[in-house]
Amino acid sequence: MRLSRYFLPILRETPKEAEIVSHRLMLRAGMIRQEQAGIYAWLPLGLRVLNKISAIVREEQNRAGAIELLMPTIQPAELWRESGRYEDYGKEMLRIKDRHERDMLFGPTNEEMITEIFRAYVRSYKDLPLNLYHIQWKFRDEVRPRFGVMRSREFLMKDAYSFDIDAESARHSYNKMFVAYLRTFARMGLTAIPMVADTGPIGGDLSHEFIILASTGESEVFCHKDYLEFAPPPADIDFDDRASVQGVVDKWRSLYAATSEMHDAKAFDALPDDAKVSARGIEVGHIFYFGTKYSQPMRAVVNGPDGKEVAVHGGSYGIGPSRLAAAIIEASHDDAGMIWPESIAPFHVGLVNLKVGDAAVDAACLDLYDKLSRAGIDMLYDDRDERPGAKFATMDLIGLPHQLIVGPKGLAEGKVEMKNRRSGARETLSPDEAFNKLTARSAA
Repeated sequence: MRLSRYFLPILRETPKEAEIVSHRLMLRAGMIRQEQAGIYAWLPLGLRVLNKISAIVREEQNRAGAIELLMPTIQPAELWRESGRYEDYGKEMLRIKDRHERDMLFGPTNEEMITEIFRAYVRSYKDLPLNLYHIQWKFRDEVRPRFGVMRSREFLMKDAYSFDIDAESARHSYNKMFVAYLRTFARMGLTAIPMVADTGPIGGDLSHEFIILASTGESEVFCHKDYLEFAPPPADIDFDDRASVQGVVDKWRSLYAATSEMHDAKAFDALPDDAKVSARGIEVGHIFYFGTKYSQPMRAVVNGPDGKEVAVHGGSYGIGPSRLAAAIIEASHDDAGMIWPESIAPFHVGLVNLKVGDAAVDAACLDLYDKLSRAGIDMLYDDRDERPGAKFATMDLIGLPHQLIVGPKGLAEGKVEMKNRRSGARETLSPDEAFNKLTARSAA
């Protein structure tokens, strides 16, 4: 993509309403634009990140055996009255009426609707287990939306819902999502620690929040420091092997970790002083096992092995891709701007032409641009007629993993410069060496 033809509305000044780093940088870099309090348009750069995050989430859900569908954003109130949550949910639910005066709502979550879909089609225990998920926009009318897309009213959510014949099978479904979440966040360059959490309005008796440590986190969290060194589950884990999956879960639940709501000060104080981590944390995922909370009142039953009807056991599992975009920035930035992990960067390489109009420089940039693009490298080519300082500032702000800098002085010696955005390391290479290095990294 040529920057001269791209829509990247960079802001020179930091907007006054931005309270935290991710909000400031996302606005300045032209990733998002606020349309109303807690409601944002995702501009092209931001949408590329959002789509890459969603792709990783989708891949790991599919790997764990979940099946994708798509449910509507507008839901009938009758379903929520069936479950008993319509009046209980509170003012966060946006309640509306259609032209026929039927009560509707803009879905804040989908437990009721997925249960209605399930009960319409599934009749036998032989069709279980089943895990259905979608990635869809939701709305919760926060009393005080803040921190940009970190706590917005409209947000993108991956929510999955499992159905099982009994509690034991349902715990295995819960464990599979537990493991899938560890892999998902690790692929985004995050160390997400599963912490015992309150179930809140979702209900149930088992819940974990996946927390990344960041100084701007919304709440205080407590954990053992060894979690920061744990390796994520391998890509080849067999999700049907209950023992293997349980082993991973047992490891990640073996040490102390809890949110402030579930904190046990006595248990935490018993840890060695050098093992205690008390920090701010950002929730990036939340999973729940809630048994028959929805299946019993909504009559989601199947015929069991003995022919008798059994209310299915359920769980729900959420990840917010829009929230994740901000959380990753909070965990990975410097004074100059964002530092994207390679897996979700909007572009892999930023190609900088230091002297637009110079025939040799233009030709070298075009050659690299064409070759790298054909090799499948996502590139943003800064071909604007701007000062070098402005180009460097833009590339640092948007945080692309690699910068490839082409100027007349270096090119006269047959060299270009490559900069690693995260480490700041620079090296001088021939164009062919730069091409080989970038394509080798991409293949890895």
